[in-house]
Amino acid sequence: MENYIRFDWAMKRLLRNKANYAVLEGLLTTLLEEKVTIHKLLESESNQEDEFDKYNRVDMLAENSQGELVLIEVQNNNEYAYFQRMLFGASKLVTEYINRGEGYEKVRKVYSVNIVYFSLGHGKDFVYHGKTEFIGIHEGDILELSPFQKQTFKVDKVSQLYPEYYILKVNDFNRVARTPLEEWIYYLNTGNVPEHATAPGLDTVKEQLKLDRMSREELKAYYKHLDNIVILRDNIMTERAEGRAEGRAEGRAEGRAEGRAEGLAEGRAEEKAAIARNLKSLGLSPEQIAKATGLTEAEINQLTTDHQ
Repeated sequence: MENYIRFDWAMKRLLRNKANYAVLEGLLTTLLEEKVTIHKLLESESNQEDEFDKYNRVDMLAENSQGELVLIEVQNNNEYAYFQRMLFGASKLVTEYINRGEGYEKVRKVYSVNIVYFSLGHGKDFVYHGKTEFIGIHEGDILELSPFQKQTFKVDKVSQLYPEYYILKVNDFNRVARTPLEEWIYYLNTGNVPEHATAPGLDTVKEQLKLDRMSREELKAYYKHLDNIVILRDNIMTERAEGRAEGRAEGRAEGRAEGRAEGLAEGRAEEKAAIARNLKSLGLSPEQIAKATGLTEAEINQLTTDHQ
């Protein structure tokens, strides 16, 4: 089985070429389960701010033949607020790609496709789809479009008007690829294409994304990219391990301090109780004992009752 260029590197260097749109179209057609044709690529956040982001993630924004926006993002390392990041990215596109003064019917449909190489949230599947639906809190029915809205917007459901999210947790795929989508996930995970793959776009991967098509300089840059990804992951794992160790150490220290504090507090309480009992035995009133010990009269009465 041949090795092919990783998808994130291909997005940076190769898939922006119109001749290679078939790769992206194949992935999106397989994922969305409808024919997707890319009309053009648009400006996205690909100019990263620092060296970490340069290797950690890459994104691409495409417009399909229906005028819908598709944001494809590859994220290599964990980001605890990634769900919010997905929301921000889709919302930003909605507001950026509508002209001032245009009516809300001009709001663009957005698909957010997230290929993540880390464990995002908790779940058993490796592909997740999120969409917006309005469900009646009393009847449990789904709010539908009116016939006029369906005809005007050319969609059948309210959810088709809102951004949709796809999360591909490629590291969680550990089975034999039997469906076109699984074939794609297998390639995204391993950099290999199943021998008898039939998924749209993977035939172009076999033709255009072979490692032996790269020049010596391109290979050098590519392997440096792979090394940097490994280094970034190792650094993050090390930081997490150190953080956990520091947390445990701090926890033990805090526990000892809390234990000493609790012990002192209990000791003082017992001392007050003993003094209260002695004063009670001398015939002092609860009011007088309260002034002497700082205990309440109810506490004093309880202590003497228990003692008796």
